[in-house]
Amino acid sequence: MHPVLVIIDIQRDYFPGGRHPLVDPDAAADAAARVLARQRGLSAPVIHVRHESPAGGGFLEIGTDGAEIDPRVAPASDETVIVKHAPNSFIGTDLNERLRALGASELLVVGMMTSMCVDATVRAAVDLGYAVTVVGDACAAPGLAYGGVEVPGEAVHAAFLAALGGAGARVVTSAELG
Repeated sequence: MHPVLVIIDIQRDYFPGGRHPLVDPDAAADAAARVLARQRGLSAPVIHVRHESPAGGGFLEIGTDGAEIDPRVAPASDETVIVKHAPNSFIGTDLNERLRALGASELLVVGMMTSMCVDATVRAAVDLGYAVTVVGDACAAPGLAYGGVEVPGEAVHAAFLAALGGAGARVVTSAELG
């Protein structure tokens, strides 16, 4: 069986003009679209995860255009969409049950944000016993700051991918998938 592709939160608020733009989200969405096309070509399962925040949440608010999934990775009519309200895609959702029903043991993960929802979901998936491959160029992160130090988004992204690689996930590029 092919790995299940889990697409996390590739939603409009993360792009230029959105409420929380990330660093180079278009390149990440383009890479995610290539991974999605590959998965569909293999007739392999795809699960889309969409984050929704309540009104006043700042971004990805329920009912706003920014909460919509980017058209490049829009779900097909036969693909599952899971709505979540926490960074970890397993919390408060039936993601694990759906994966188990598919007989999944391996996951392929793309999405936004590398430093939040991708990180939380991948770590949980590893803890649950899944073999996880993260497609690094199909993810994006924001710049962050701590203690007066500005951390560029590219560095945030690289640091989180490196940490996930050290925490049991395999990290590859979309080109390495073939």
